Amino acid sequence: MEVGNGSDLEVHVFQSSSELLAKLHEKWGSVKKQPYPAMYSSIFGGIILDPALMVIPIDDHMVHRGHGVFDTAILLNGHLYELDAHLDRFLQSASKAKISSPFPRSTLRSILLQLAAASKHKKGTLRYWLSSGPGNFLLTSAECPTSAFYAVVIDEDFSQCKEGVKVITSTIPMKSPLFATMKNVNYLPNVLSKMEAEEKGAFASIWVDEEGYIAEGPNVNVAFITREKELVVPFFDKILSGCTVKRLIELAPKLVARGRLNGVKFGNLRVEEAKDVAEMMFVGSTLPLLPIIMWDEQPIGDGRVGELTMELSDLLWDDMVAGPETHRTPVPYKD
Repeated sequence: MEVGNGSDLEVHVFQSSSELLAKLHEKWGSVKKQPYPAMYSSIFGGIILDPALMVIPIDDHMVHRGHGVFDTAILLNGHLYELDAHLDRFLQSASKAKISSPFPRSTLRSILLQLAAASKHKKGTLRYWLSSGPGNFLLTSAECPTSAFYAVVIDEDFSQCKEGVKVITSTIPMKSPLFATMKNVNYLPNVLSKMEAEEKGAFASIWVDEEGYIAEGPNVNVAFITREKELVVPFFDKILSGCTVKRLIELAPKLVARGRLNGVKFGNLRVEEAKDVAEMMFVGSTLPLLPIIMWDEQPIGDGRVGELTMELSDLLWDDMVAGPETHRTPVPYKD
């Protein structure tokens, strides 16, 4: 495209698909590291290994209306962690969003496993979407031929988080319970909340509901260790039911048995109570646990990463790396 100073702008017209594909290959050929080793598209009906072809239709209602849901699974040491829990939540979100899957659950699961194997990667993230489908630019997808399923493996490095971060209270309104409890693609509030935090030198933000209770972070759950040594997680009635934090709650009683924690429970905390806890943390798939040491420029506890936070982090990380097979689904790689 030749860019002029005004009306003399001349937009290039691609004369053929081969010319456009050559341009796309030129773009991806300059990338030092290929971040997307494999993608699946139900529109194409298979797995795509060429990044130039990892596209979705512009008239997909997930694109122009935000009518879609998604979820994520961690790929670590050749296993997909908590795949079934994430897939169950994915389909629950789809039901709330009134999107029917083009395949039964067993087929979706098989596609994700085959996709991970085709990527030949043993560490990264697997993200997948269910869209109401392509077909037109109307408000609803009633006249669209079918819903669509997309998934991509992302070559993404991550490790256990041991450094603490700062957070702020978000001024961006949080989603209503209907939309907060389904993992849908309408993430503009989440994006603006995260950007607000970064602009203020913080890692992320904390949402507080209209009653003054702690809700969640922009794409993570939040958990607390009180001065009475209880692990407390906010109820899921107004926020997303986090698969990773639910697994943490299942693992935490091990610390109770060791006498390190006095209890594990769901509970609502007001801002004043939350800022007075001994330790605080974010919990989410790609972290999986991130210590929080300062909130709105006020130290949490003594302002350092707490011992119990790190013990919980160790429990969760060990479970991801070498936990029971019921939570780690092996990927069927082929030599």
